[in-house]
Amino acid sequence: MIHMFLLYCLVFLMPTESCRTLCQAARKSKEKVSARPHSTCNGVCVDNSQCGQPCPPDTSGNMGFLCRQNKWHKITDTCHTLTSLNIFEDDFNTILSSKQNITLEYARPYETIADMLMQKCPKDLSCVITNIQRSPRIPGNIAVIVQLLHNISTMLSTDVDEVKMESYSIMANHILDSKSISNWTFIPEKNSSCVLLHSVNTFARKLLTNKHSIDIADVFIHTMCTTISGDSNGKNLTFSMRVNDTRSSVTGRVLISRHEAQKVRSPSQVVSIAFPTLGAILEASLLEKVTVNGLVLSVILPKELTRISLIFEKIRNSEERRTQCVGWHSLESRWDQHACQMIQENSQQAVCKCRPSKLFTSFSILMSPHTLKSPILIYITYIGLGISICSLILCLSIEALVWSRVTKTEISYLRHLCIANVAATLLMADVWFIVASFLSGPMTHHNACVAATFFVHFFYLSVFFWMLAKALLILYGILIVFHTLPKSVLVASLFSVGYGCPLVIAVITVAVTEPGKGYLRPEACWLNWDMTKALLAFVVPALSIVVINLITVTLVIVKTQRATIGSSMFQEVRAIVRISKNIAILTPLLGLTWGFGIAVVVKEHSLVFHILFSSLNAFQGFFILVFGTILDPKIREALKNRVTSARRISRISENLSSDVSCHPTRGPS
Repeated sequence: MIHMFLLYCLVFLMPTESCRTLCQAARKSKEKVSARPHSTCNGVCVDNSQCGQPCPPDTSGNMGFLCRQNKWHKITDTCHTLTSLNIFEDDFNTILSSKQNITLEYARPYETIADMLMQKCPKDLSCVITNIQRSPRIPGNIAVIVQLLHNISTMLSTDVDEVKMESYSIMANHILDSKSISNWTFIPEKNSSCVLLHSVNTFARKLLTNKHSIDIADVFIHTMCTTISGDSNGKNLTFSMRVNDTRSSVTGRVLISRHEAQKVRSPSQVVSIAFPTLGAILEASLLEKVTVNGLVLSVILPKELTRISLIFEKIRNSEERRTQCVGWHSLESRWDQHACQMIQENSQQAVCKCRPSKLFTSFSILMSPHTLKSPILIYITYIGLGISICSLILCLSIEALVWSRVTKTEISYLRHLCIANVAATLLMADVWFIVASFLSGPMTHHNACVAATFFVHFFYLSVFFWMLAKALLILYGILIVFHTLPKSVLVASLFSVGYGCPLVIAVITVAVTEPGKGYLRPEACWLNWDMTKALLAFVVPALSIVVINLITVTLVIVKTQRATIGSSMFQEVRAIVRISKNIAILTPLLGLTWGFGIAVVVKEHSLVFHILFSSLNAFQGFFILVFGTILDPKIREALKNRVTSARRISRISENLSSDVSCHPTRGPS
């Protein structure tokens, strides 16, 4: 009997001890795994090599790393805790009771969660909210929720009521939290943020108001829905939301004017959604080079409404950085500046006029990360312009003093005519440039800004075309005898080139672009580039003239070299000096220094090229005075003769006055 009792004890205790041993071993193994770091790879780090790492315990998925500069950097992360087993609030123990059910549930992909959601709580979609809000905002969970929201928005074909919209917003709000922004970077599907934006807009498009306004406000997503009709006075939807967990809030407003509202034939609904963090999420996940500097506002309007006004308060106030009104291109997944136009801007806010459509539903403002308004550039520009204006006035004064002495021949007359007009047009261009810079911008002085930009464009083009006339005159002198054409014909031709061509280009530019408000830049009184490429009306002629002037200089050098063939060493040295003088005079005079503008266009954010370009062009008037006037030997000789004549006349007048004082005339006795 005792033996039988011991045998039974041995049979029952052995499995218990074995189970206890296995559990202790598993616990120790789990402790070892938990102690193992999951933030780096165990492999040898060689540049551009990759490796994978399992996720921490209690999560599924893996992490990918890339070696850069002998250090592992995480690039992807699919670790998640949310599955079809634990996302619902129903009886979890019932699910765990069947191993077969567990296997089936794990085998289902993410989209089956939406199917189960429609079965469990189709009326309010609330049976997943609690567990979603409890879940950590790790990359894998974000991807699961994004996919869930996408599937919900595509599966629901019926009207969405306020209750469903509230549940949907709560789910989206969880992954839009500012604390999750950095985790969006590691989601393998880089367009996840685009999918989220499109899903929210698609779901909100099905929202039904039932004749009363809807206002669903969460921390990171705010939805408003109202009705509009043709007899209303317009609509004003104002959002105020905190950014980056700060106490200060940023506002955004959707304005529908009375004129636009009158286009609506029957009562229709307007839906607008504001996102304070989605801009940063799009920037992080898509690795955009631009920075969203305001709320992202989605607007769903009746088809009759084609234009709305949006007011964005800036998150970061800056007068030095460029701001753009943009719309999100839903097909190309990028910000597009053609969807909006800047109407008014200051350091605190920007007013945009946008065109909503199927392609463009979401809008915001962008701030360039580069600052071009360097104090060095400002000082160089204004000091250089001051010196340039004084130099040009002095140049024109000298030309007027010696005009009769240096224009005795037809060739010299035409040459000095070109120099005088280059100086005069550059002087007017500099003056109008200063006028344009003192205007606060096209937002507050639009008409004055258009006028200033037109004259700046016209006179700077005139500078170039008079430089072209000078180059054509040099070519004409090298290749053809001057006296084959009458002087009056040559003068008329020069004035047609110098003033006629610029006037035609400037008038066509303003006539084509200004009706659509695409003539001016939003931030300055100058030709627009982003919307209409109006700046090409200045860049293309200028660079073309620079090329022609380069050809002219080459021909002058070749002509001079031919004259030195077979000459002595001394004559060759003199020829080299003469070539250097030709280049030194023609380079600033014919506008070759403007060729640095190409480098500015290519390297738009390079401060070095901007300083070089600003320096050379701001002192252009000084260069014309020095190389075009003072270094001209004939002008110096004429000035010398003028001074000598003035001194001689002064001496004669002094002698006459002294003679009169020494021998006074006697009057009648």
